[in-house]
Amino acid sequence: MAIYHFSAKVVSRANGSSAVASAAYRSASELHDDRLNRDHDFSNKAGVIHSEVMLPEGAPERLNDRTTLWNEVEAGEKRKDAQLAREVEFSIPREMDEKQGVQLARDFVKEQFVKRGMVADLNVHWDKAKDGTPKPHAHVMLAMRDVGPEGFGKKNRDWNSTELLKDWREAWSAHVNERMAELGLEGRIDHRSYEAQGIGLEPQHKIGPAASRRPEQGLEAERIEDHTRIARENGAKIIANPNVALDAITRQQATFTTRDLATFAFRHSDGKEQFDQVMGAVRGSPELVALGKDGHDQERFTSRDMIAVENRLERAGDELAGRGEHSVGDRHRDAATAKAEERGLVLSGEQRDAFDHVTGDAGLASVVGYAGSGKSAMLGVAREAWEGQGYTVRGAALSGIAAENLEGGSGIQSRTIASLEHAWEQGREQLGPRDVLVVDEAGMIGSRQMERVLSQARDAGAKVVMVGDPEQLQAIEAGAAFRSVTERHGAAEITEIRRQREDWQRDATRALATGRTGEAIHAYDGKGMVHAADTREQARGELVDGWDRARQAEPGKSRIILTHTNAEVQSLNGEARDRLRASGNLGDDVTVKAERGERQFATGDRIMFLRNERGMGVKNGTLATIERVSSEGMAVRLDDGRGVAFDTKDYAHVDHGYAATFHKSQGVTVDRAHVLATPGMDRHSAYVGMSRHRDDMQLHYGRDDFADQRQLVRALSRDRGKDMAGDYARPEQDQARAFADRREIRFPERARQVVEKVRAKARGMFDGFRPKPAIVKEKEGPINTARDRSEGGPINTTSNSSQARAIERYGRAAADIGRMREKGLPVLAHQEQALAKAGDALDQVRPHGARDLASAIERDPRLVHDAAEGNTGGAAKAMETERQVRIDPEKRAGRFVEQWRTMKEAQASMERAGDRAGAERLGKRMEGIAGGLHRDPQLESALHRRAPELELKMERGRSIANELAQSVTIGRDRDHGMSR
Repeated sequence: MAIYHFSAKVVSRANGSSAVASAAYRSASELHDDRLNRDHDFSNKAGVIHSEVMLPEGAPERLNDRTTLWNEVEAGEKRKDAQLAREVEFSIPREMDEKQGVQLARDFVKEQFVKRGMVADLNVHWDKAKDGTPKPHAHVMLAMRDVGPEGFGKKNRDWNSTELLKDWREAWSAHVNERMAELGLEGRIDHRSYEAQGIGLEPQHKIGPAASRRPEQGLEAERIEDHTRIARENGAKIIANPNVALDAITRQQATFTTRDLATFAFRHSDGKEQFDQVMGAVRGSPELVALGKDGHDQERFTSRDMIAVENRLERAGDELAGRGEHSVGDRHRDAATAKAEERGLVLSGEQRDAFDHVTGDAGLASVVGYAGSGKSAMLGVAREAWEGQGYTVRGAALSGIAAENLEGGSGIQSRTIASLEHAWEQGREQLGPRDVLVVDEAGMIGSRQMERVLSQARDAGAKVVMVGDPEQLQAIEAGAAFRSVTERHGAAEITEIRRQREDWQRDATRALATGRTGEAIHAYDGKGMVHAADTREQARGELVDGWDRARQAEPGKSRIILTHTNAEVQSLNGEARDRLRASGNLGDDVTVKAERGERQFATGDRIMFLRNERGMGVKNGTLATIERVSSEGMAVRLDDGRGVAFDTKDYAHVDHGYAATFHKSQGVTVDRAHVLATPGMDRHSAYVGMSRHRDDMQLHYGRDDFADQRQLVRALSRDRGKDMAGDYARPEQDQARAFADRREIRFPERARQVVEKVRAKARGMFDGFRPKPAIVKEKEGPINTARDRSEGGPINTTSNSSQARAIERYGRAAADIGRMREKGLPVLAHQEQALAKAGDALDQVRPHGARDLASAIERDPRLVHDAAEGNTGGAAKAMETERQVRIDPEKRAGRFVEQWRTMKEAQASMERAGDRAGAERLGKRMEGIAGGLHRDPQLESALHRRAPELELKMERGRSIANELAQSVTIGRDRDHGMSR
């Protein structure tokens, strides 16, 4: 089970340590210590499966010998408290085998340490716990001095940077997750501290191998006692309050499996006995909710708190959507669109529909738009209409750069949601009834945060407009709130791509948006824009070469380099600067103490701001070009044209800005994009990365990551969409518990009293309600031959308004699917789920309602659009007709006769037109329908009495099904005879 552990410490003489002794123990070898004139022999130590010294370029070969290496380190340090070496430890995922684990460690050490100029002594340990489970981990001892052809030089103080350690920790997390994804292994790790994740547990150290050490050997004792203490204390916390574990597990995922729970319990317990107690406590917790099985046949669970969050989100959305107090008059709408046209902006049909939707009177409106479809431009026109009506329009987004792009594209003053929430907590900048809050990139917002925003707006009487794309980058925190809200309340859709200038590229973006990643990659490959290299390192170099050529050929064009991890971003930034330096485009380097460590900046450098700073007018992700720089500060020109100057003692959150991660780039538009593909990507990051450009996109990858383009497509097509607890059908519960769950009543507190009260309430609510009978699914043709049992009692225990809302929701979901099919696009998984959930909701207020409505829509497709627009009367009437047909054999017989005659006429028409193949296909279909009549004896009996209407002469003992089938066959044979 993959766990995260990454720590660093210093081997120092101050605490009696010896670099030679430490290296001997880590490598399970015998080394002679020249300084102490002593042999350190640990050759009988078990569990060390790989050991090697890795040298940077230019280091002397003699340092490959471990004894020589660490004795030279010792000899070079004269102080009695000298720092001799740095040791980094990290856990290797248990899901990997030994070969995979060693390769994982070697690749990371080479990329992060050796390439920086460090000498690294790598040792991979594959220890076993008492219960036999593996505890794979690696020890890396690093020299602290620069090394050249002659040996060690001066100490490199940059390697002591706290920010560098943070980068290593994040890089290890990304490296492991990439490799896990590449190998098809489940599980991911998170480098953030529990405190940063909001989890009430103490973080642990890795358990090192137990060993006895003599203090005079200079070896630091293993931290097993500390680890055991933390694990034991965390386990005790969970046993006392299992909600701590549920809160931690659901911090980034709304639902989880038994395997996820076992992984967490193993990490936070001491030994099998406490592990079992932790598992038992969580499994027995009244806060744990079983949801049923997922598509992989795995049981999924969530917490009652997560369900409560989703319930509050649902209620806030319902109340906002139900308000009709924020309309914009036609005069102001027309004025806004006229002003836009004067500027040369003419809204397309879809943009105009979205404009009408968001400026309607509802308190909640959503827009789903593909990447580059002009959502921000439409919002700019809507802003003018809202402001003309007297509303104050505010913008919000998860990230600073997304807020900046919303403001730049629409003119809506925008900020991050976090800063907005902070202001609300302080009693400042409160929303009011005359406010419109526009939330951009809403698909990246988790359920908890979305619930807080919608609830705040509801309580203030404000209007909320959400804009996003559920198929782009997923929410960082748990849940898929935007998808859930749009499924429930509908959304205007903008599918016409405007960002790309060429039709084939717009088609490729549409393919990316609908999950056809392979089709998009093949399209770019056909234009020579997909490039394979032998290694990722070569691919990185070729990408930067292409970027540099394009930069020099078209200096006026905007461009960006995109990839998945911050570690790759740093490497790409370095290579980009090398090209600029070689072509003379940079001034003299100046060393600046930035937040992430010392950096070299020069006039002409591109930089990225990494923290929001309202006083400077910059946000996390803002890009700029340096005009003047010194070690104390710099003056830059932002990409929006503004000039900003600052001292680094006041603001040092900057780094080079040639490359960015996909998360940083969502919402960005450039002329040219250069993308480096790595195994950690999925269809969501591929969609974002491959849709940022107007003119050109170059995709690079290494064959050490993807053996061929087929593997590239497979990796970049992975669907990692976030789920909701509400996505899973709950098992049938007794009415008392269901009633209590909906009201967040806790079990078993005051269990006896609460249960009795709830049961009494439930009996009153559900008097006369008859649960749906089980439906046996049968193969049916276009004519409904299935038979229902008689439906006694009331068909609906809820109000007509509840049924109308359920019909409208079903209509919206069906209309969404219809639009996709009309455009020749594949139906998305979340749209199918939305239709299924809408059908379930309709069945709750009217037994078999979804079945009746689907049958009614098949007969009259116009009902879909009427229902989606809230005109549900026709659908309700048609559903009642379908119900009567379904329960009355005589009416079913009338429907059968009508449709059979229609098909007979169609078959005859085909025969007259010479379409024998069509007539043959229809005839076989009719035979199948006739053959299915035996499943509905009541219908078969009713049809027997209406044989003359079917032009049949029934003989005694013959079944109506056989006569119908024979009539089709005779007609077909007669046609063949005439042909001959």
